[in-house]
Amino acid sequence: MLTTIAVLFVFTTVVVIHELGHLLVCRWLGVRVERFAVGFGKEIFGFDWKGIRWSFCLLPLGGYVKPAGEDADDNTGAPDEFFGQNWYRRIAIALAGPVMNYILAFACFFWIMFYWGEPKPLNEPVIGEVVAGYPAQVAGFKKGDKILAVNGIRVETWDETAALIHGSPEIAIDIKYLRTDATGEEEKITALVPKKDPRDNRGLIGISPSIKMNPLGFKASLVSAKDQTIGLSVLTLRYLGGAFKNAVIQRSKPDIELAGPIGIVQVIANVMKEGAHAMVSLIAIISLNLGLFNLFPIPLLDGGHVFLYLLEGINRKPLNKKAVRIANIAGATFLIMIFLFATTQDITRLKSSFWK
Repeated sequence: MLTTIAVLFVFTTVVVIHELGHLLVCRWLGVRVERFAVGFGKEIFGFDWKGIRWSFCLLPLGGYVKPAGEDADDNTGAPDEFFGQNWYRRIAIALAGPVMNYILAFACFFWIMFYWGEPKPLNEPVIGEVVAGYPAQVAGFKKGDKILAVNGIRVETWDETAALIHGSPEIAIDIKYLRTDATGEEEKITALVPKKDPRDNRGLIGISPSIKMNPLGFKASLVSAKDQTIGLSVLTLRYLGGAFKNAVIQRSKPDIELAGPIGIVQVIANVMKEGAHAMVSLIAIISLNLGLFNLFPIPLLDGGHVFLYLLEGINRKPLNKKAVRIANIAGATFLIMIFLFATTQDITRLKSSFWK
């Protein structure tokens, strides 16, 4: 039940904030909004306020806003309709959704830095996190275990521990550690084989050090939030650009990992166990990626609308309705393909995790 609530909360928050951006700019520009819906499907309950029908629908995932005259075939050209606006006003309305997602991501990053703080890894040899599927997790290591020695060599710091593990790719090692739980303290020794990192041939067992949170001041939090927002956007674009280069230019199989609905639900379920800090961070990342993805010039997405309205402005004449329909069909087909590809990867990861 808690996982379901968390999933609904995350999805609804980022999508409703997105749609709220469209609503606010519509109102600012004098465009009449007929409906603002939270969720999809049949309306469960709703009310009328300021000329808008506020609906809460059966499927509580996401939402949408419906400006008057949004459909080019139904608009009358009235000045308070969407297609009664100039092309650049429609661009502003389309961009408002992604911009709001970026504002939400920035606000979340700022709050994390200001309230909880910036994570600083500690140099003591105490395990902070264990990565699922890696040798340490398979061998039974847990968060809080203190590493005492690697291959009989006593370690006092995390750097010493990491150096010994990194230097033993695909070579069996034994780790002596101290576990403290409700029953007391117990020293254990476990053998395992570090995986080889293909990027630099280091040995990895899937552990990370303990983290201490250091709250930042107001100005430093603003700077950090800005850096994270820009940095994650650039990192995502580079990742997708590399995959596109491999697939189109080098004609090789695209090495790309996507998370579909199943994968996102899994991530939310895991993050929920880490507490409010991790949940706010996840909302920031999902909101940022939703905003960035919607800026791509793909028909049906906000970026696709912006592209079409720019063409209209350049050509100084209304768009060809038939061409727009064809573009929308192509965009829908592309989005469905991405959805199926991501879902297939989700299922593959589920199978792999099950058999492990």
